[in-house]
Amino acid sequence: MHYSPPPPPPPPSSAHTLNQTTALLSILLPATFSVKSFIARWQVIRSKLAILKSSLYDISESTHWSENPLLQTLLPGLLSTLRRIQTLCDQCTDSNCTAGKLLMQSDLDMAAGWLSKQLDDLDLLIRSGVLCQSTAIVLSQPAPGSSIEDLGFFIRDLFTRLQIGGVEFKRKAMECLLQLLVDDENAVTVVASEGNIRYLVHLLDVDDHREQAVSAVSLLACASEHSRKTVFEEGGLGPLLRILEFGSISSKEKASVAIEAITGDIHNAWAISAYGGVPILLDVCRSGSLTAQSHAIGAIRNVASAEDIRSCLCEEDAVAVIVQLLVSGSAAAQEKAANCIAIVTSSSKYFGTLLIQEKGLERLLHLLHRSSNPDTLEYVLRSIHSLSTSDSVCRLLSSSSTFIIQIAELIDHGNLTLQQISASILAKLFINDCNKRAVAGCMGSLVKLMEFVKPVGLQEAAMQALTSLLTVKQNRSYFTKDEKSMTSLVQMLDPLTESVPKKFPVAVVYALMAGGSNSRRKRLVDAGAHNYLQLLSEMEVVGAKKALQRLSGSRLKSIFTRTWRE
Repeated sequence: MHYSPPPPPPPPSSAHTLNQTTALLSILLPATFSVKSFIARWQVIRSKLAILKSSLYDISESTHWSENPLLQTLLPGLLSTLRRIQTLCDQCTDSNCTAGKLLMQSDLDMAAGWLSKQLDDLDLLIRSGVLCQSTAIVLSQPAPGSSIEDLGFFIRDLFTRLQIGGVEFKRKAMECLLQLLVDDENAVTVVASEGNIRYLVHLLDVDDHREQAVSAVSLLACASEHSRKTVFEEGGLGPLLRILEFGSISSKEKASVAIEAITGDIHNAWAISAYGGVPILLDVCRSGSLTAQSHAIGAIRNVASAEDIRSCLCEEDAVAVIVQLLVSGSAAAQEKAANCIAIVTSSSKYFGTLLIQEKGLERLLHLLHRSSNPDTLEYVLRSIHSLSTSDSVCRLLSSSSTFIIQIAELIDHGNLTLQQISASILAKLFINDCNKRAVAGCMGSLVKLMEFVKPVGLQEAAMQALTSLLTVKQNRSYFTKDEKSMTSLVQMLDPLTESVPKKFPVAVVYALMAGGSNSRRKRLVDAGAHNYLQLLSEMEVVGAKKALQRLSGSRLKSIFTRTWRE
């Protein structure tokens, strides 16, 4: 027969512990007045004991205080602290006590510190209001669509447990918080308003809770402008950057998501520089996981327009890192890297020089050929457009038949933004006649683009590209055989067509009549271009008079030739 030890006695109830604490406090508080040594320290302790008396009264008056599990750990700890203070009080009033002065000072300071921490926990618990709510209600997670009051109460209870509970309380509270943020998007705003986000940010630096905390902070940072602003204002960026530098792969990925979201507000760019975040982000771009790389380059992209950030990017040799992502990064990272390059090259010729040195142009052209993502193509084209201000780049692009044909295809089949940028590039290049003939098929699309009022600059870019292609005789003949394009061009000359500035179709007619051609003249005159140009000339539209002279000159030459032959 084996002996079984008796089960341990059940822990005393919260009510019993509260009674013991209240009774001891009623003895201890007046006893402190009799202490004549270390008077200043005892005054501090006595003031805290008086606050404790008031807090205990508030607890006992709360309707559901005995149901709250947090008090099952708070009250025994508080009772232990009071017993320690009672011992110190007895020692300070005992003339035969042999404790050293420095040791007693240290013990009193420690006791005051414990008491302060426990008072803060009690105050937090009382202010949260959870002691007035039944545990059965507080512990059940509100379903999506619950009232703001129920949701707010649940969140306050969660953060109370998170702040003053033990390890298990904190773990379960974090699990509930994460589940709430995932399940109910409407809860995010309430969490940001009712929860202690500063404390949640503090947990980013606590090993036991870092993984859950960074998940919660990441969800908050990405959920809404309000919650993102709250995370930033409560100091979230610094700890997130530390995690990005030293955390696990999983935590780095979540931190990078949050940092990209926070830096989406350009007003937060200064903080990246202040926290030394640029080299940290670049390190992730070099060697982080594909997910972390994508969000790290996204954060750099977000702040690249800030001058001090650009200076830091130069110092950290960032261009080489960004260019590498055009090749080795995920599709999302490639898009953001191309966007970043577009931003920095448009703001500084120096970055363009660095990019060319790092073979960035070749990488951009390769990505242009490979990608089908409209956003990626837009950023690549914007980067190339900025780089083309360099004579060497312009010459290189002008000699590339592959590139010229590709941007012509984008003029034909891309969205309006891609069409505009492609047309602008085409207009800037010094293309030989052979390549101009090869892309003559896009002239019809350029005419259509001249009819669009938005985006701003589209009409001018289309006109410039079109007039460039019309310098080739074969293209001029090709154009006049396209009845749809000819009809659209003449309609744009009509003074009643107010959506198109007249100088643009006038310039096209002028280019179309270069070299003179009876067939082209006849088509334009038959379509009504001559009459419209006369009106526009009288209205003193730029270029109208010269275009009319070209058209009329061809006409007079034709009449003279017929008369001479007769």
